[in-house]
Amino acid sequence: MKMTFYGHFVAGEDQEAIKPLIQRNQAFGVGAVLDYNLEEDLSAEEAERQQLDSCTSAAEKEMGGAEQWEKQHRAHRGFGDRHGGVISARTYFYASEAKCDQHMETFLGCIDASGDSSQDGFLAIKLTALGRPQFLLQLSEVLVKWRRFFHQMAAEQGQAGRAVLEMKLEVEKLQEALANIATKAESQHCFTGEELGMTGTVDLLDWNSLIDSSTKLSKLLVIPNVQTGHPEPLLSRFTEEEDLQMKRMLQRMAVLAKRAAEKGVRLMVDAEQSYFQPAISRLTLETQRRFNRDRAIIFNTHQCYLKEAYDNVTVDIELSRREGWHFGTKLVRGAYMEQERKRAAEIGYEDPINPTYEKTNKMYHRCLDYILEEIKHGQKVSVMVASHNEETVKFTLRRMMELGIHPSEKKVSFGQLLGMCDQVTFPLGQAGFPVYKYVPYGPVNKVLPYLSRRALENRSFVQRAKRERELLWRELKRRLLTGSLFSRSP
Repeated sequence: MKMTFYGHFVAGEDQEAIKPLIQRNQAFGVGAVLDYNLEEDLSAEEAERQQLDSCTSAAEKEMGGAEQWEKQHRAHRGFGDRHGGVISARTYFYASEAKCDQHMETFLGCIDASGDSSQDGFLAIKLTALGRPQFLLQLSEVLVKWRRFFHQMAAEQGQAGRAVLEMKLEVEKLQEALANIATKAESQHCFTGEELGMTGTVDLLDWNSLIDSSTKLSKLLVIPNVQTGHPEPLLSRFTEEEDLQMKRMLQRMAVLAKRAAEKGVRLMVDAEQSYFQPAISRLTLETQRRFNRDRAIIFNTHQCYLKEAYDNVTVDIELSRREGWHFGTKLVRGAYMEQERKRAAEIGYEDPINPTYEKTNKMYHRCLDYILEEIKHGQKVSVMVASHNEETVKFTLRRMMELGIHPSEKKVSFGQLLGMCDQVTFPLGQAGFPVYKYVPYGPVNKVLPYLSRRALENRSFVQRAKRERELLWRELKRRLLTGSLFSRSP
């Protein structure tokens, strides 16, 4: 394995073993995003059991189900195995708080390794490795409901169809409408708008600020459903232990962010399934607020196959501009399409994914173009274009040239997986562009799930492999004809 498949896609077994590869890549201008493999190779049955147990609250177990929660944000038996149908992302399953602490300690070691072995490197983490996913599910539903409530009130004020940042609710009208709904609902816990504490207008960012993840989220809050007039809970009560589990997840993330800032390593929070993602993005944003004051240390990830990707990017950048911190994100197309589509169709909710690959491409370029425009105008914005798509890389380079964004500014970087798309990565590095390889490492038996995904993924890229072979032959012929068979690093 080490001489073939493992050696091609994995850098080595431990922090010492990966240093030669990292140093060799650095000589050609290629940095590293370290990614220590912590996956467990669980059977589908065991994965499903762990997922259902960790995504079901004590209150749900007492009531025998989660019928009060929307379909998208419930744990479903048929989709408990979250790594089913996913070939390009690793998956973590919650076992215990002690296991999450072990993951955190491993990540801390990876931060130290990145700081010691590379300059200005990254470490990739997933929040599902740091805590019980039940909290992510429930917070995601809170955020989705809260945003939907804002859009419902905007429609009531005749603003349906506007761009999300152009929607501004008149506070006086909003409070009047909420008071009428609350009276009909006969609920003393209803949100009436008194909490706004402001006059004039309210946009989505003001609205979102009313939910603070540092407050006790288990406090029961009921908002009126504009369509039915009936009260609906924003969040069910947590038990004392569940509340502690939530706080521990936030604490683990803060510990990692603090160490990353100390070591000069940037922390990249990977995206996950759409039913977790609103919470993951919100918690990442809260961490960015704290640690991205002087430079972009914490990077979020935006998935451009989501229909709401552009709204998410624009809202997050606007928030960073208002509050004066550095926005950083990795732009990806997305890794869970097959699973997301199947889950939405079988369970019965709107598919969150763009209907076609072409629309996802347009969304990616639209989001990227918005970010590049922000960089041109001097905003505190950084982006990693994480893509194997050569057309997307060419689009980025062309727009950077048109907008006058120089590679030396280091606001735009590129990323590809180790062992893939070298014909894109290394020319970018040698041309002076910030470019990185995702560098997985770990013992052979621990990286088998990762290697199996690479095998499946590469099986679907026959055409690209053919192109890479053609490029290799062309380069070999050129070197033979010019008498420069061996290339030396600069």
